[in-house]
Amino acid sequence: MHPLKAIVLQKTPRSHARLKGLGVVVSLAIAAAAIFALTHALKNVDYDEVFAVVGRTGPGVIVMALMLVAISYASLTLYDLLALRTIGRADIPYRIAALASFTSYPIAHGVGAVALIAPVIRYRVYSRHGLGVFDVANISFLTGLTFWLGNLTALALSLFCAPDAISLINYLPPSANRWLAAALLSAVLGFLLWTWLAPRSFGTRRWPVRLPSGPVVLLQIAIGIFDLGAAALAMYVLLPAGLDIGVFRVIAVFIAATLLGFASHTPAGIGVFDAAILIGLAGDEKEPVIAALLMFRFLYHFLPFVLALGLFGGLEGWRSLRARSRP
Repeated sequence: MHPLKAIVLQKTPRSHARLKGLGVVVSLAIAAAAIFALTHALKNVDYDEVFAVVGRTGPGVIVMALMLVAISYASLTLYDLLALRTIGRADIPYRIAALASFTSYPIAHGVGAVALIAPVIRYRVYSRHGLGVFDVANISFLTGLTFWLGNLTALALSLFCAPDAISLINYLPPSANRWLAAALLSAVLGFLLWTWLAPRSFGTRRWPVRLPSGPVVLLQIAIGIFDLGAAALAMYVLLPAGLDIGVFRVIAVFIAATLLGFASHTPAGIGVFDAAILIGLAGDEKEPVIAALLMFRFLYHFLPFVLALGLFGGLEGWRSLRARSRP
């Protein structure tokens, strides 16, 4: 549990308790609203038709979606690689960064405590290569920064193309969503310019956090967009062609659903992510969207979770056996 001590930089107990309490309230509110919306959305659903749609999905579509999922997770490994380069640990090979990324993200997201579990798993991987507690905390922060930069940029660009995509989720008219997109894009561009002009850092003398340079931030944005774009396209190809849902609409709704699921802290965003997808995409055609959602859940969440759990468990078991065999 030592990596958890470095996640929060010197906060007073009172301010930390207030932030934690506010976070719990927000998470509970999102989860409650999602349960209510999901319960309403699942009324009068023909589940026989849902499974019929799944059965009619061709193997070529499944293979294409699986390839896009693989591309998404492969680009996700670059989050850790960039973070390692930013903190000056270019000596750590890519295979170790990929191992830490692929084991930490699916397991932590599947359990529903990314900010707590991902640093612990990363520490178990990186500590054997000379990285300390604060190094892992820095990596966790920088990978989170890549996630948010990519999400916000992709959401802003998709809203410019389909401003009405999330109107059923945030209850804002398309014109307001365009202004929201402009604000998000301005914030990302402002941060990019701020880091480009000079080296930036924050934190304390004991625990300084160095921000990536402008060119690295630009690379973070590109990788984040590529990762999220591949994941959203996996969802898009699983939707039956007859629904005639635009790709930018799917991307915008997918990112909004991902952010809401992340904020709720529920395992894999369950309930919250699903409610946002159904509200944003289903309309009167619920059964095909539910079918696509079930297939996406299996390919993107369940399968990587099982693989990551097996890989991390095998790694820990191998290390334990090696430790016991030593005299």
